[in-house]
Amino acid sequence: MNYGLGAYKKTSVNTASKEQILLMLYQAAIKNCKKAIAAIEAKDLPAKGEFIGKLQDIVIELNNSLDFEIGGTVATELSSLYDYMLYASTQANIKIDKQPLEGCLNVLITLYEGWNEAVKSLKAEGTKNG
Repeated sequence: MNYGLGAYKKTSVNTASKEQILLMLYQAAIKNCKKAIAAIEAKDLPAKGEFIGKLQDIVIELNNSLDFEIGGTVATELSSLYDYMLYASTQANIKIDKQPLEGCLNVLITLYEGWNEAVKSLKAEGTKNG
């Protein structure tokens, strides 16, 4: 059963557009941030470290994918937000404090909602012009 799910996930990533992959990364970051908060509340330190690590890996990937030539000011501002999330999640990990993660979660949800709307608008434009 797990093999089928893994194959499905791999296929969905391999066939996804850049926009869909971006949204999937944000969804995964949000999920891992929530799990890290829950792990801190449960005092499950190994899980806290695991989920914060996954969150940070995703944020680093998002930061590395920025194109400063095309993105300009927006890319610079996103990079600053990603740096903030890396700093805050590191503080949460060191201090075993969920509050910095809650700040990260707010930023991630806001960015996800913004990108989701942008993708919808692009699709709508594509169907009008196509």
